[in-house]
Amino acid sequence: MSRRVATITLNPAYDLVGLCPDIVKGNVNRVQTAGLHAAGKGNNVAKVLRDLGIDVTVSGFLGRENQEGFQQFFNENRMVNRFHLVSGRTRINVKLTEKQGEVTDFNFSGFHVTEEEWNRFVSDSLTWLGQFDMVVVSGSLPEGIKAESFADWMMQLRQSCPCVIFDSSREALVAGLKALPWLVKPNRHELEIWAGKPLPDLDSVIDAAHELRNRGIAHVVISLGEQGALWVNASGSWLAKPPHCEVVSTVGAGDSMVGGLVYGLLMRESSEHTLRLATAVSALTVSQPNVGIKSRTELASMMAKIELISVR
Repeated sequence: MSRRVATITLNPAYDLVGLCPDIVKGNVNRVQTAGLHAAGKGNNVAKVLRDLGIDVTVSGFLGRENQEGFQQFFNENRMVNRFHLVSGRTRINVKLTEKQGEVTDFNFSGFHVTEEEWNRFVSDSLTWLGQFDMVVVSGSLPEGIKAESFADWMMQLRQSCPCVIFDSSREALVAGLKALPWLVKPNRHELEIWAGKPLPDLDSVIDAAHELRNRGIAHVVISLGEQGALWVNASGSWLAKPPHCEVVSTVGAGDSMVGGLVYGLLMRESSEHTLRLATAVSALTVSQPNVGIKSRTELASMMAKIELISVR
């Protein structure tokens, strides 16, 4: 088994992460800088996988004018870089964590992808993505890429790579779900938007997850924030609850969970073990300013603290 993964991040970002006791509108807010990281959902997944020893190829789009931080990130983490460069700058997202752990995001706009650039990416990516055990498609769509075009690419990708893991939101989520990916990981709010109704309790979340499963999606994982994560597949349904953690930043917590899920599935671990691992990786992420696994011992310790229960 080659254990090779590709991650696709069409709309990456530099994440500027800061700590601010209280955000006061209309005033000067003093912020303690926690870090500036080359990120984007798929790149965060790739970082977790590299920390766990998996070979990763990364692709998507980067702005030509400020690519240096990403090139350094890929080199330092020994990722194979197949990103397409486009005119303009990759966006910067500002993430501020207040003293109660609440995170406020300011997501700026970035480059624009032309139709020619998108067609070039589609043609190139479909020639090599089928070589991988799993392909992770994560994040939003940059300006210029239509939801319909993205859905068409996802359907073609699904034909060449049966194990597509998908994590997105808004119009990209709706479009990508049409391709019936092998695994999807919306959060509760994203699932509510897809369902078109509030999901006030666990039973309603489970029902919506089963509805996605009934459409042909093998694995449905719902991230529930502090409440943990729900996984529904053909073998059963489980809820994983992490212990209380001091929040430094929730940035990348969902991406870290995806990385843990991919690793467990690659290693042919049981659903229970994989969900426990993924929840532990996510819990560790919120207690640090950036994505990644610093210590296998620390990860094992956190896994032991995860409460896992079987649900209907």
